[in-house]
Amino acid sequence: MPSPFDAHLDPVDANYQPLTPLTFLRRSAAVFPDKTAIIHGDWRCNYRDFYARSRQLASALKQRGVGKGDTVSVMAANIPPLLEAHYGVPMIGAVLNALNTRLDPAAIAFILEHADTKILFTDKGFSAAMKEALALTKATPTVIDIDDPLAESGELLGDEDYEAFIAAGDPKFDWQYPDDEWEALALNYTSGTTGNPKGVVFHHRGAYLNALGSVLSFRYDADTTYLWTLPMFHCNGWTHTWGLSVVGGTHVCLRQIDPPLIFDLIDRHKVTHMSGAPIVLNMLIHAPEGAKRSFAHGPVDIATGGAAPPSAVIAGMENMGFKVKHLYGLTESYGPSTECVWQDDWDDLSFDEQVGKVARQGVNVVTMHEQRVVNPDTLEEVPADAETVGEIVLRGNTIMKGYLKNKSATQEAFDGGWFHTGDLAVLHPDGYAEIKDRAKDIIISGGENISSLEVEEVLFRHPDIMEAAVVAMPHDKWGETPCAFVTTVSKGADLSAADVIAYCRDNLAHYKCPTKIVFGELPKTSTGKIQKFVLRDRAKES
Repeated sequence: MPSPFDAHLDPVDANYQPLTPLTFLRRSAAVFPDKTAIIHGDWRCNYRDFYARSRQLASALKQRGVGKGDTVSVMAANIPPLLEAHYGVPMIGAVLNALNTRLDPAAIAFILEHADTKILFTDKGFSAAMKEALALTKATPTVIDIDDPLAESGELLGDEDYEAFIAAGDPKFDWQYPDDEWEALALNYTSGTTGNPKGVVFHHRGAYLNALGSVLSFRYDADTTYLWTLPMFHCNGWTHTWGLSVVGGTHVCLRQIDPPLIFDLIDRHKVTHMSGAPIVLNMLIHAPEGAKRSFAHGPVDIATGGAAPPSAVIAGMENMGFKVKHLYGLTESYGPSTECVWQDDWDDLSFDEQVGKVARQGVNVVTMHEQRVVNPDTLEEVPADAETVGEIVLRGNTIMKGYLKNKSATQEAFDGGWFHTGDLAVLHPDGYAEIKDRAKDIIISGGENISSLEVEEVLFRHPDIMEAAVVAMPHDKWGETPCAFVTTVSKGADLSAADVIAYCRDNLAHYKCPTKIVFGELPKTSTGKIQKFVLRDRAKES
């Protein structure tokens, strides 16, 4: 029998609207119209104009025939047009694909084709890679140049400039909400465990909730000034691209990691928050002493993820006036899904004990429905004994829709009603998770995923290499880098490590290239499978 609470109590326009992060910018434009929204060099943009420019972009795209379900790709540094694209593109139901600026041309070419990119905005600072990618791909997008004045060099590849393009649009364009909050909002590619990148599809609901979760976790407010040391292409900047608009915070753009410039920008603009992989923290610690500044406006909150920051890094950052927050997440979870929430009773612990607490991945963020550490075979939760290893699995509204055009990978990832991260962890008695191992074949270098299979495929193409296996090797600067174990054919006896690395650099993005080559026979099981766990131990010892 139907419940009386369901009778005549249906969702209608008055009591239900699809959740979308696009509403955040509209609100801030009304509440904080004259407040600075974006700083880029000497250029300033308030929230009124940020909203108007985003609407112009949406209008201009619609005039060019872009509509619901079309992909708009952007290859750009952390600059204003990429922020505007986070709003203007989905305002017409199109899907934003922010390209990883560190990818090699072949990977970019694959993505443009796989995503069916209709419009491509490309920053001239990346023209070398983009020119080659466009020559390789079968995709035929309309190419629009972003002629950023802060780009040091590069050439223009398209027939039109970004500013001219949006100038044709209407700053009062009447954009529409999505019909369904489950509609695709963004497309982000991750290396995953295969050579070709996988397209992770975000929906409006997930981005809306994750952005609100960021506001709660990082305590953003109208006085927040956020420096973009985290790539905006990475999980859409952990959804901070939308999250800052929730409270009317200020974005300080940054084209590339430059420690002296970062210290200058923090001091000049009274930056309150930053994010980045541990390598960013390490670079700041090792910046020239003359470049470092003390911050009269108070400590700077910096969130880090990808690997637990070493105690020396935490100490070094705190000594410089930073407060480190440790996170964990994946592209598939819109970025941070767990956080190491500080407990008051940790205040009385020694520094080393505090570091031990902070280094853990922690508990689910408030907008992630549930996180567990489970036996991957039974999905039963492991005991909270800090010893039993299980897999971290996630469930909630801030998990991706799935992988674009990859049904089998999507079904595998969601097996048993949970998203399987592939990361192994223990659960402490206080309920905080701590990762003990990563998905076996993924190398996380400087916060970016590298597929070992992709590197191996390149190595196998070398005429003097017979076998190859690639594993993660600890690295002081990058956290991890690829270490390649190779067996040469007889005629390749004179092949040197430098030769192999140079070959990889000619065929891969440089950050994916091995930093160490070890020659010799590869350990194998009785069935001929390479024992990568043995190689990982060897890499750690080298």
